[in-house]
Amino acid sequence: MSNIVLQARNISKYFHDPVTNQVLKNINLTIEKGVFASVMGKSGCGKSTLLYILSTMDTEYEGELFIDGVNMRNRKEKELALVRNEKIGFVFQFHYLLNEFSVIRNVMLPGIKLAKYSEKEVEAKAYEKLKLLGIESEALKKPNQLSGGQKQRVAIARALINDPLIIMGDEPTGNLDKKNSENVYEIFSELAETYKQSLLIVTHDPEFANRTHRIIEMVDGAITADIIQAEK
Repeated sequence: MSNIVLQARNISKYFHDPVTNQVLKNINLTIEKGVFASVMGKSGCGKSTLLYILSTMDTEYEGELFIDGVNMRNRKEKELALVRNEKIGFVFQFHYLLNEFSVIRNVMLPGIKLAKYSEKEVEAKAYEKLKLLGIESEALKKPNQLSGGQKQRVAIARALINDPLIIMGDEPTGNLDKKNSENVYEIFSELAETYKQSLLIVTHDPEFANRTHRIIEMVDGAITADIIQAEK
């Protein structure tokens, strides 16, 4: 069985607005199981654009994307939506939790949508994920009763509910103070080390990136460095 969870081959992306502008240039990238990788680069270098393609949310690109060995080109939106829900967990700068639902219900939502397990089983899994993140005591609260750091933990629990192949993050510590940023880093690090979770995290924070297994540096839509970090 392959250790590769995601592979991008010669991915290029153009915007036509109104002038044609190439925003990604022949991106080649492989992410293996259990690797905690960060993507660094200045604003406008194409980091987030790349993440949206790798997560199948943007399908207008040249090249090929394989997730779990399956080519994502020319797939129907329904198929891609299933891949996103089952294989990819998302953590963004803003948590996007729904205040009308309890914390545990927010975590359960992607699991209910996937419909692989009964609602009772999904609830048990959601509680497990909250416990893993040390926030199970807040399960019945509403998100607006939590601190920013707690909300981001809930968002990570939600990203984990379907046991995804890979967690993708777009500036997940961008809205947090130093202490909570450290907490998120520790959670991600433990997921990679203990649970062999693959993570691909876009970040502006060099301190965060320098402690990941691998730093992918981008300039003007191209990968200019791909550094495997020595064990700390």
